[in-house]
Amino acid sequence: MSRPRLAAVGAESLPPPVRRTLSRAVVRPSWLALGAAVLLAPLVGLLPPVVRYLPFVVSVLVFGLPHGAVDHLAPARTAGGGAVRSMTLVGLLYLVAGGAYLAWWFVAPVSAAAFFIVLTWFHWGQGDVYALLALLDAEHLPTRAERALALVVRGGLPMLAPLAFHPAAYRRVVAAFVVLFDGPTTALAPFFTPTARLVAGGGLFAATLLVLAVGAWRVRRGAATSPWVADAGELVLLWVFFALLPPVLAVGLYFTLWHALRHIARLLVVDPDAQGALTNGDAGAALRRFARDAAPLTAVSLLLFVGLAVAVPTSPTGLADSDALLALYLVGIAALTLPHVVVVTWMDRVQGVW
Repeated sequence: MSRPRLAAVGAESLPPPVRRTLSRAVVRPSWLALGAAVLLAPLVGLLPPVVRYLPFVVSVLVFGLPHGAVDHLAPARTAGGGAVRSMTLVGLLYLVAGGAYLAWWFVAPVSAAAFFIVLTWFHWGQGDVYALLALLDAEHLPTRAERALALVVRGGLPMLAPLAFHPAAYRRVVAAFVVLFDGPTTALAPFFTPTARLVAGGGLFAATLLVLAVGAWRVRRGAATSPWVADAGELVLLWVFFALLPPVLAVGLYFTLWHALRHIARLLVVDPDAQGALTNGDAGAALRRFARDAAPLTAVSLLLFVGLAVAVPTSPTGLADSDALLALYLVGIAALTLPHVVVVTWMDRVQGVW
């Protein structure tokens, strides 16, 4: 079976049956999930605060943590080659890059936390750029510059919009990172001034208008209209979503039901057996295959969180402190994210995203 390429200039896009199945199983459900959250936003304040953490709890086993647990198979499936070599190289990458980044948290937690935000900004942006090209066949993003602008906006929405709209809640989560490692939380103050929030929110809004305008110009020059309309609709949805919902709840839902789910779709496409199921309209079979592949390293990853809970200077094990437990989970995710981003960036290059 030939390897699918993205909807780049001169490149073959995903087969229509595969795109239709992924639209039904991934794209539309993500729209419905975030749209429903927006409609229910007025009721969030009536719920116990602990409910806001539930998406992250669910993400441990459903979509969130597992979405990176097939990285060891991605190189062989994306570009060919032996599975043993793929697993060895990715294993070494995780050991070296993930280990070094984890050590960074113990030495300088403030800068490590800032890097995590920037890294997540980039990674969630690149995930959405892939989805726009492969799942929506976005002809209005033909150049690297336009895709880079889309990356900045898409990744910036979950990272900067909550800062602009919910600074106190955002600061509490970031401070929990630093407290775990006995770092100076006062060093975070410059990032939460009114000026910093205005620059972050205003800059992101201006970039959003620019990406929409450039896309509209491409449509006027002949690019397909429907993908641009879908892109614009997603941007409006994400702005409203992150403006209305508390950051912990919003980012947890986004991570689990938007970013992770779309990356899983990408992994299904490069797995010939899963792609065959998608071609036949059987998304369930493809997802079960993914779950089987992801289960072993998802279980291994859980050991990382146990070890981290023992190793951090400030114990997060008081179950009443939800922020501390969330911070522990996200620091563990951070250590896994750096090598994961390297793998995904390599996939971007091989698949013609850039």
